[in-house]
Amino acid sequence: MSVIPLLLIGIAAGFLATRIMRVETDIPTTIAIGTLGAIIGGLTLRALITVTGWLAGLVGAVLGAMLLIWLWRQYGPKR
Repeated sequence: MSVIPLLLIGIAAGFLATRIMRVETDIPTTIAIGTLGAIIGGLTLRALITVTGWLAGLVGAVLGAMLLIWLWRQYGPKR
């Protein structure tokens, strides 16, 4: 997947994941969460099963972003 589609999917995934997980973040953090989630989710899905299509990429990106948010809540800075 090239960089531009990865960023677009990452932005959408970050937005969806932060809304699903009820996390209030600024725009750069949301994009970073989504992009890292897209990388994590994309690699995980490709390692587990061979799935094609942008919808599968979006699902993987959202799941990866949700995992990243969960890890951040568990092991990140405490407020």
